[in-house]
Amino acid sequence: METLVADNFIKGRGAQIIAHNKFNKQHYVQDHVEGLDEGFLIKEKTEIIYTWPKTVINKVESDDLGFGYSLNPYQGCEHGCIYCYARNTHEYWGYSAGLDFERKILVKKNVIEVLEKTFSKKKWKAKPLMLSGNTDCYQPIERELELTRNILKTCLKYKHPVSVITKNALIKRDLDVLSRLAEHNLVHVMVSVTGTDEKVKQLLEPRTASYKSRIGVIETLSKYKIPCGVMVAPIIPGINSHEVSAVLEQAGNVGATAAGMTIVRLNGAVGDIFKDWLFKSFPDRAEKVWSQICDCHGGNVNDSRFGVRMRGEGKIAESIAQLYRVAKEKFIKPLENFELNCNDFNYKANQIQLSLF
Repeated sequence: METLVADNFIKGRGAQIIAHNKFNKQHYVQDHVEGLDEGFLIKEKTEIIYTWPKTVINKVESDDLGFGYSLNPYQGCEHGCIYCYARNTHEYWGYSAGLDFERKILVKKNVIEVLEKTFSKKKWKAKPLMLSGNTDCYQPIERELELTRNILKTCLKYKHPVSVITKNALIKRDLDVLSRLAEHNLVHVMVSVTGTDEKVKQLLEPRTASYKSRIGVIETLSKYKIPCGVMVAPIIPGINSHEVSAVLEQAGNVGATAAGMTIVRLNGAVGDIFKDWLFKSFPDRAEKVWSQICDCHGGNVNDSRFGVRMRGEGKIAESIAQLYRVAKEKFIKPLENFELNCNDFNYKANQIQLSLF
């Protein structure tokens, strides 16, 4: 697929603009390009901001999602995936859903302490805990901070079931912990693979692992007997929709035993951010792609209705769904009767460990 990237494209970032925060009365604009303004508005360096929340686990109410809780050690994501629905959450912190989402990363510094307190409560009922519901728990800063690794170790300690979704090969660092979780049927991993064209990936998800590396992650997890699958999401008509079968075939060939998909939906500020990116990245087909996205959501780029928002409606969405179903049936061999183990959770794990001393 040929791309005709605009001359003013910011390499290494997904969003190309500082989108206006709907909660702010004022916002910055760049009417006259001057050196001083440019450095202020388009600062490339990623900033790490520490937070100390009182709670870290979110109860998931949506019927569209197959897990009980989610935990995000990081808010904002340096991966820079242009389509990310979580971009909007950055506005609650006073930041932009555009470039700020990728370069201002909020870190929950006390996540392990709060998680242990939660697990130690007698009334806590174990249900699958998703890492992460919004941003990638293996984004670049995880290499240094190891919050995700310590969360996994805490889940192992308390025998709490956990699932992971990521598009970063860094997860292979934690094969030791994941393998021990798998021995107790306490973990499942989904690797997000949105296509096969690495040039498109570089624009779509600029700071993520290559598609080849992600398929390699599935292969490695399978060899270590860690249950894993592939998430083909989001599928964008005219960008990566034609690659669905190839992704499922590659993933199935290396051991993926589960698969999932969603149609792209551009909620909130993501609509303007994505449209700006689209016309700068693919000016030759931008109008057609935008039109096809709208066709999947009743004439809009987003539909928030449960049960519909992730799969879309209309002929284009139906054809994509059919392509996905056929490929999944052909290439993905599911595990029989697989369920995460919620029965061995022990809220006294910390007390038992302390008693050893």
